[in-house]
Amino acid sequence: MQTKFSPAQLEDEKLKEADSILRRCVHCGLCTAVCSTYVLLGDERDSPRGRIYLIKDMLESGADASPEVQRHVDRCLSCLSCMTTCPSGVDYMHLVDIARTHIKKTGSRSFKERAVRSLLAHILPYPERFRVALGLAPFARPLVGTLKRLGLTQVAALIELAPLTLPTKSGRFSGPGTAATNAKRRARVILLAGCAQQVLRPDINDATIRLLARRGVDVVVSNGAGCCGALVHHLGREEEALEQARKNVDAWTHEFEKGDIDAIIINASGCGTVVKDYAHMLRHDPDYKEKAQKVSSLTKDISEFLMSYDLGAPKRYSSLRVAYQSACSMQHGQGIHEAPKELLLKAGYTVADIGEAHICCGSAGVYNVLQPDIARQLRDRKIKNIRDAKPDLVATGNIGCMAHLAAGMDIPVAHTVELLDWAFGGPVPPGLDQLKKFVSDVPEPPRFVPDDFINA
Repeated sequence: MQTKFSPAQLEDEKLKEADSILRRCVHCGLCTAVCSTYVLLGDERDSPRGRIYLIKDMLESGADASPEVQRHVDRCLSCLSCMTTCPSGVDYMHLVDIARTHIKKTGSRSFKERAVRSLLAHILPYPERFRVALGLAPFARPLVGTLKRLGLTQVAALIELAPLTLPTKSGRFSGPGTAATNAKRRARVILLAGCAQQVLRPDINDATIRLLARRGVDVVVSNGAGCCGALVHHLGREEEALEQARKNVDAWTHEFEKGDIDAIIINASGCGTVVKDYAHMLRHDPDYKEKAQKVSSLTKDISEFLMSYDLGAPKRYSSLRVAYQSACSMQHGQGIHEAPKELLLKAGYTVADIGEAHICCGSAGVYNVLQPDIARQLRDRKIKNIRDAKPDLVATGNIGCMAHLAAGMDIPVAHTVELLDWAFGGPVPPGLDQLKKFVSDVPEPPRFVPDDFINA
């Protein structure tokens, strides 16, 4: 693609990066066939190719973001399916990030939109605030119809997505501290405890630590680490995202100084995609460039780490048929396709693929709040494909997908690591009690002793 940035414009690092990305696009349109919003809406401006043209014109002109550009970029899920398909290697992920930052700085939004976005940015990345907000949601549920009639669809969507009940515990291993294995230590890893996941499903962290510590891995939850920055990053709030990234880099660098770290484990694929990108995000920061590169190089999704690690034979065997829903951030953002399915197969489950697996479920961070109608249509489409696979339950590797899908269907949804932990001696994952009859125990399975967790 030919670009027309002036020499003066190209002195700006962001525009220079955008120019390099844009020049790789050859207008082929292969991305349109796999774009979730284009498949749904049929509007060229809601495809990667269409958005690329809109972004190019906006950045070249140096103009403020127009309502049209803002609308169509807002509709992008950042599912990154286009990048998996693109034969030219167009770095759409970073291009749309640049566009969102520009829109945040120059675009004009209504008071309602600004308020909702600010609310999300100041609540979701902070577990205690998020817990309080979800605790208040049931009291607002009777107002959902009124909110929709008043045009406050985003607020209504936020209330509807809130679970009816919250876990009664914050997570036994929420940290900070170290879960020290009671077996011979074979590795030492850091776990990102996350933000929203701690509140919505603390059992995921518990299962991750049990699974690892049972096989000789010390798991560290670092003091000072928090949200990965993904939520505000996709809202165009660049400085907030960078500050959250720096905070995590500082916390993990402190752990590096205490001893060898074999990996930084992420059990929410949306977070993993961003943490693996810290090297890019902080590449111009002289104080963090090298530290961020180390963090990104050590970061692994839990399924990546487990594939290179011997878990031994499962302690329970099941006849359960599991439909594996690959989160977009897993398959497109990180290029992880087979590892979760292979792990489930090794653990004794039957794994079924889902039709149109490349199409997003509509969760996409806070997309299901900001674009509730599109998100709902994508969820309905995904649920139909799940039902066609005739599973007993659904497995996925991202808390956003879990919460979004669970709100729209009665088929149980579990995290991949929860199912692995169950197979290797852990408890039944939440919501799966009715499936216990399909699982057989091997007598006296070895158990990890939870009391080995040391709080800092």
